[in-house]
Amino acid sequence: MSTTTMTRPTRQYRDTRVDVKLVLSALWVVMLFVFAYVDLFAFFRADVLGAALEGTVATTPLAVNQVFLTSALIFILPATLMMVLSLVLKPRVNRVLNIVVSLLYAVIIIALCIGETWVYYLLGSAVEVVLLLAIARSAWTWPAPRSTPALP
Repeated sequence: MSTTTMTRPTRQYRDTRVDVKLVLSALWVVMLFVFAYVDLFAFFRADVLGAALEGTVATTPLAVNQVFLTSALIFILPATLMMVLSLVLKPRVNRVLNIVVSLLYAVIIIALCIGETWVYYLLGSAVEVVLLLAIARSAWTWPAPRSTPALP
């Protein structure tokens, strides 16, 4: 048997559709990881580290105190909760909430970039915004429920 007549069958892989709830939750997880790393990397900056040691937020008049830390927690809680809410909420509420929360965060992150000059911060923020827009798009294009035919 010659090698020209002998062909190997090509292996076919089946692509499985990932549930939109899992996609949304995963996107929130990744966005929060990027968000956290951008903040963590800031502590390698002398201005941020020095301000933190003095009890202030670099380049702002804000003091790191109960009000600031509570406000920061309140700011991040909706995104954190969206990881689980994306999995457990009913589709109609889930869709609206994901669109609203992701677009709100995208606007805030863009606003926080105004005046920023550090490339890591701008790049991380750009990735965050892209992920948030992917969340909004995934929620916006949520597949409609399949209609089941009525029984005769």
